[in-house]
Amino acid sequence: MLDISLQVNRQREFFNKGKTLEYSFRLEALRKLSSTISEMESEIVAALASDLNKSEIESFMTEIGIVQSEIKYAIKNLAKWIKKRKHKTPLMLFPAKSYSIPEPYGVVLIMSPWNYPFMLTIIPLIGAIAAGNCPILKPSAYSPAVSNVIYKLISNCFDDNYCSVILGSRKENKELLKQRFDYIFFTGSLAVGQLVMEAASRYLTPITLELGGKSPVIVDKTSDIDLAAKRLVFGKYMNAGQTCVAPDYVLVDKNKKTELIEKLQYYINYCYPKNTNDEVIDYPQIINQKHFERLCQLMHDENIVIGGKTYPEKLSIEPTVLVDVSFDAPIMQEEIFGPLLPIIEYEKLDEAISEIQSRPKPLALYLFSSDKSVWRKIEKNITFGGGCINDCLMHVSSLYLPFGGVGDSGIGNYHGKASFDTFSHYKSMVNKSTKIDFDVRYRPYDEKKEKLIHKLLN
Repeated sequence: MLDISLQVNRQREFFNKGKTLEYSFRLEALRKLSSTISEMESEIVAALASDLNKSEIESFMTEIGIVQSEIKYAIKNLAKWIKKRKHKTPLMLFPAKSYSIPEPYGVVLIMSPWNYPFMLTIIPLIGAIAAGNCPILKPSAYSPAVSNVIYKLISNCFDDNYCSVILGSRKENKELLKQRFDYIFFTGSLAVGQLVMEAASRYLTPITLELGGKSPVIVDKTSDIDLAAKRLVFGKYMNAGQTCVAPDYVLVDKNKKTELIEKLQYYINYCYPKNTNDEVIDYPQIINQKHFERLCQLMHDENIVIGGKTYPEKLSIEPTVLVDVSFDAPIMQEEIFGPLLPIIEYEKLDEAISEIQSRPKPLALYLFSSDKSVWRKIEKNITFGGGCINDCLMHVSSLYLPFGGVGDSGIGNYHGKASFDTFSHYKSMVNKSTKIDFDVRYRPYDEKKEKLIHKLLN
């Protein structure tokens, strides 16, 4: 096994040489990453098919294309991002100039999950490179084909003294978390996120935690049910529901419930047609046997109105809708992370809001409504990481919006400029003139100085 401690020290030695501080070095690294991804695109697609049975178009749309857009955006804006920022100077400090300088943290650890194994590894990497850090990547052992491709990609791009990949599972994770890093970026479950935070506390290492949770949907009486169903089907069953911001359950006005179910049935049939063997075409599989069995158990004893068929030999569960689900049911006690969508009706909107408020803060929330007063009410009264009005998932695709959780769903954010900021420490500076030196701040203090100090500070 690779000596992880030695690898961390090698990268720290490289960082201390100062090469990554140069704009030209960062720019070239981003360009090299982009070109190598293009060269290896067919290998990346094949790896995603191997691990998750993703189709070529879904692999590009949800992983490769998003990554390339992020790199292009970083390249275009890097020169602006790395400049020092001017700030106002208070009168008390006159004459002086105030500014802050973005600087890299140093050697950073990026731990990524298996559900979007390429995208959720490389997008944080883009921010780390742009900010001038030396990254160590730890992709998931649950998606071995993609992890191996990432290892090859990074080896083809960079000297491992600068950027490296650590393969392996729990043993390697534990060893990594024993090391002193300058920043840790983790994407995964709440349970593992707590372990990462505990390990980071040993060295007071700053962290970003991108977790998950039960992201709710509210469908009110004013919503366009046809459009809501269409977009719910898109958002829920993408990647067979294995998306951290997928709609986890739907709270629907009781007068719209029947219509919503009918429209969900229509769009599931339309978007996920079956072949002659009654199997959904071009449909991702569940990542492994453990998660497949967990999802099957969550469906047990629930009222299934759409789907529900399982294919154990292919680790596949067809798009499924459940109704009359109790908040006390097992399926409502954990993030589903699969193609199961519980529908729960409500009579009054305040009831739906109270149910969400009584639970851990979700990573995402989706509201389908035509009533602007409802939009404002939800935005004001419910805390969540981010979300959409009359859509699902799409806030995550914006380069201009920071993405992240709150409370149990995460700490910190990234994407676009926010990725650069996440991996940068902003060093605040006051550059004081030596030509003039007012003595008001110096002892001894007399009545005149005291009055002037009060005036300046007030």
